Amino acid sequence: MPGVDRPASRRPGTGPKRDEAPWAGNSDILWAGAVNSTALTRPQDHHGLAAHEVVLLLESDSVRGLREAQARERLDRFGPNVLSAADRTRPIVRLLRQLNHPLVLVLLAAGGVTLALGEPVDSAVIFGVVLVNTVIGYLQEAKAEAALDALRSMVRTEARVARDGHRRDVPSEELVPGDLVLIEAGDKVPADVRLVRLSELRVDESALTGESQPAAKDEVALPVSTPVADRRNMLYSGTLVTSGSGAGVVVATGAETELGEIHRLVGAAESLATPLTRKLARFSKVLTGVILGLAAVTFAVGVVRGESAVQMFTAAVALAVGAIPEGLPAAVTITLAIGVARMARRRAVIRRLPAVETLGSTTVICTDKTGTLTENQMTVRAVWTPDECYEVTGSGYAADGELRDGSGLPVDVRANGALRWCLLAGAACNDAALTTRDGQPAIAGDPTEGAMLVLARKTGLDLDTDVAGALPRIGTVPFSAERRYMATLHVGHAQRWRVVLAKGAVERILRLCATEMGADGTVRPLDRDAALRAAERLAADGLRVLATAACPMFEDVELDERSLDGALVFTGLQAMLDPPRAAAADAVRACHTAGVAVKMITGDHAATATAIGTQLGLLGGRRDEEVLTGAELAALPDHEYPGAVERASVFARVSPEQKLRLVEALQSGGHVVAMTGDGVNDAPALRQADIGVAMGRGGTEVAKEASDMVLTDDDFGTIEAAVEEGRGVFDNLTKFIVWTLPTNMGEGLVILVAILLGAALPILPTQILWINMTTAVALGLMLAFEPKEPGIMARLPRDPARPLLTGALVSRILLVSALLVGGTWWLFQWELAGGATLAEARTAAVNLFVAVELFYLFSCRTLIGSAWRVGPFSNPWIVGGVAAQVLGQAALTYLPVMNGLFHTAPLGADAWFRILGLAAAAWAIVAVDKSLRRPIL
Repeated sequence: MPGVDRPASRRPGTGPKRDEAPWAGNSDILWAGAVNSTALTRPQDHHGLAAHEVVLLLESDSVRGLREAQARERLDRFGPNVLSAADRTRPIVRLLRQLNHPLVLVLLAAGGVTLALGEPVDSAVIFGVVLVNTVIGYLQEAKAEAALDALRSMVRTEARVARDGHRRDVPSEELVPGDLVLIEAGDKVPADVRLVRLSELRVDESALTGESQPAAKDEVALPVSTPVADRRNMLYSGTLVTSGSGAGVVVATGAETELGEIHRLVGAAESLATPLTRKLARFSKVLTGVILGLAAVTFAVGVVRGESAVQMFTAAVALAVGAIPEGLPAAVTITLAIGVARMARRRAVIRRLPAVETLGSTTVICTDKTGTLTENQMTVRAVWTPDECYEVTGSGYAADGELRDGSGLPVDVRANGALRWCLLAGAACNDAALTTRDGQPAIAGDPTEGAMLVLARKTGLDLDTDVAGALPRIGTVPFSAERRYMATLHVGHAQRWRVVLAKGAVERILRLCATEMGADGTVRPLDRDAALRAAERLAADGLRVLATAACPMFEDVELDERSLDGALVFTGLQAMLDPPRAAAADAVRACHTAGVAVKMITGDHAATATAIGTQLGLLGGRRDEEVLTGAELAALPDHEYPGAVERASVFARVSPEQKLRLVEALQSGGHVVAMTGDGVNDAPALRQADIGVAMGRGGTEVAKEASDMVLTDDDFGTIEAAVEEGRGVFDNLTKFIVWTLPTNMGEGLVILVAILLGAALPILPTQILWINMTTAVALGLMLAFEPKEPGIMARLPRDPARPLLTGALVSRILLVSALLVGGTWWLFQWELAGGATLAEARTAAVNLFVAVELFYLFSCRTLIGSAWRVGPFSNPWIVGGVAAQVLGQAALTYLPVMNGLFHTAPLGADAWFRILGLAAAAWAIVAVDKSLRRPIL
């Protein structure tokens, strides 16, 4: 084409360059017919073309979408619709970053001075420890980032598209230029899209443009110079649909989107820090300062007393190295990462690491009913019309079943006017689609709408010919939480007439109706009371009830919701059941036992909510206080609101906006609140909650973005499992802290006492480094793999305001530290008095330290009772770690090369008898203390 350079074709998967159009490589015909100006050749210029021109340019179809063959070919050509991974820190930088820690800097300085003082062996040991610490930290950080990447990939986004004329859900990474994307309220826009049709569409583009108010959209072409924030006919990847619905053609994917451009300019990896790790990091820094101060005082005191400066420096280094719990922050991060992996295996994906900590102290779970406490496989059980009530057989999304009258006989739908239009309204005023997933019947869209489609198919109505073919849709009033109904405009019989079909909440539809339809198709005045009584009877059985209506229109009348009041003809009710999940009642019972209150929040009728709440064990005897409706909540005075919310267990007819106030009321009472949500308007409540929980299958992208945790199976039982895992993770963190702090303090105090007494050091710096390095890896980290203790869900939730060092924890630290110091000094002096060499006495002291740590490790496996209650072999990692540590101590004691490196010497059997006896005595004293004092947890 003259004036336009046709881009050269690219190899599959490479994608176009930024200055090429995303359809690069297509035929001359595609280029020749669609572009009116040579300036309009970039992906970002589609707002300047009319919608039909964009469709032509991309060789797509505004109704049927792409062909599957086209989509596969374009996916091969342009690659997946994903952004490149955020730039990672270079490996060498990450490795050097491990040196930026107060302890490591102290060790480097100590190693340098030791080398300068003519002690190359000790210096080599110190530098070796630094190298090992650095490598371990590097590997831990890399593994943690890889785990987070894997977890992020588990929450896969799907997009609804039209291909070959059929609607289907596909992974968003499979979108290609030219795809016809269907979007509605709650969706995250999966790619850059040029709108071709829409209905009341508004989009939150604040992440892209900074504009706080949702932008109203239309499909009119705009000047090419229009800035991104004003392009009303475009949707951009990563923005959030807040209301309405629409369809558009994908014009850019992956790195070619506006979001991709920003992603190239700004990329950052997720921080691995959590409140607890930050608190521990601060604690370590303060402790480092205190210990360095004590080390300086120790050095000064020794020099003043006439000791050698070299010896005093060695002692000060030993004190500093021994007293600082350098491995604590890394161990905490590892424990959290293990907990995240465990939760992921139980189908709870943690999006933010702090959620792991908070889960252990959750006191209230506010949960949706549909799909979380229930199966989310809605099945219509009954149909009521003004003349009769009908039973529906069959269950789930399979079309097996039929419609029966009061006598149990099959019903001819085509001979009953009200029944036929009731079914047509449910099937045609509908955005869902029947499909298959893993060979089983499934639905794409809302489960309630899916149930209505299944009902229509059960009665013999063909969804293609009797519904979509006979009544093509030309207009929509979309459902919203405020509107509480959906209406559609259809044409029929060669467009000689039009009809409005509507479905929604019973009270709302009845307000739109003045008449009702009988079985013979005639219209008569509406018996509102009869319809309401029927709805209440059905809801009392735990059924969700929706009303349907229809209204013939003149040919030239467009759909306007303001004209619907009093104009519709009531056609009947459809009552459906979403049965409770099999494990939901047990999960609720487990939460109650754990001191965690469960509150069900639903938009359903109060009778429906009460029936489900009773089946799940949420309700006791005071139904008048335990069930509140949204209207009753709104009428409560401010001073009565928190108390009423505290007493109630079921909230019915609650709007999404009221969820936020419910969370705030519970938090004002000191509760730690977990809130589930799946809709756009749930996002504020999810953000306000201490733990926001989104649904992985049925949740909107808005809800997922606002959440801390995503349930991949949408099951309430998974929340209970996550709380249980969260408690287990925090237990293991506490066990590690209780184990490591006394040993570090004991090492420091042993050195300090030796200096103050003017005696020889019982343990040298290199020996302390050996103790810290080997025990932290072989013993301490094994606590991260500790299984959950029996009765973990029988305890009350942990107080989140609890300090890191509680009184009970401080007492335990002081006790074990005193035992270590006293035992080490007694054994050291005993060995010297018995004729042992200084190296032999120090070797005995080192082995005593490790033996006490080993025995104490088993005591720390449970903090609320005897160590025998958890079983000696329930954690095979502990057994393996102990075996490795024993072998290491044997090597330290008996191998000549280790004797030379660490100044140790072989020990006799009598020395081992004393070591093991003292370690067992320390374990027994701790056991008595545990039985007399209140639990640390």
